[in-house]
Amino acid sequence: MSIQARRERERAERERAIIAAARELAESEGWDAVTTRRLAAEIEYSQPVLYSHFKGKDAIMAAVAVEGCSDLADELAAARAAVTDPRQAVAGIATAYAAFAERRPALYDAMFNLATNLPFATRDVPVDLARAFAELAETLRPFAGDDDLELFTETFWSGLHGLVTLTRSGRLRRPEHERRLALLVDRFSRDPR
Repeated sequence: MSIQARRERERAERERAIIAAARELAESEGWDAVTTRRLAAEIEYSQPVLYSHFKGKDAIMAAVAVEGCSDLADELAAARAAVTDPRQAVAGIATAYAAFAERRPALYDAMFNLATNLPFATRDVPVDLARAFAELAETLRPFAGDDDLELFTETFWSGLHGLVTLTRSGRLRRPEHERRLALLVDRFSRDPR
């Protein structure tokens, strides 16, 4: 192995360690606890090493968000593949999405609630963000009818996001969560004819 290849591998390993430490710290103590000083101590590197990988906390949070979107895309794909009925697929991805947000609140916040410099809804969107959205869109395709698939999917996603965010914050009654989710699925999985 060449020295250059080894350096690149070590750099990639450090970057993964920084992202993993940020995820773990955010999940256990919240994003306020994630600082470059704390991360440097966690991974046993100096702060300048962190800054050689990321410009600061916002860039680290964006990297965590991209990784989280990859995880979400995998879970949505698995939910979609687990059934053959299109209506059940919509119910499956809605349930998977809500469960993901519930299980990983700090990760979900980095992905969709906290300010990052990630480009959404543009041509520059990172592949993993686009892949998560594509899983939603492909599941909803049979029900979009004459509606623009992207707008239809954005509206469904907005509904899902609103449900999980408002339930999590206590603004919606938690015992009614499943009924609200079923209602959203029902409205978006009707025969478009």
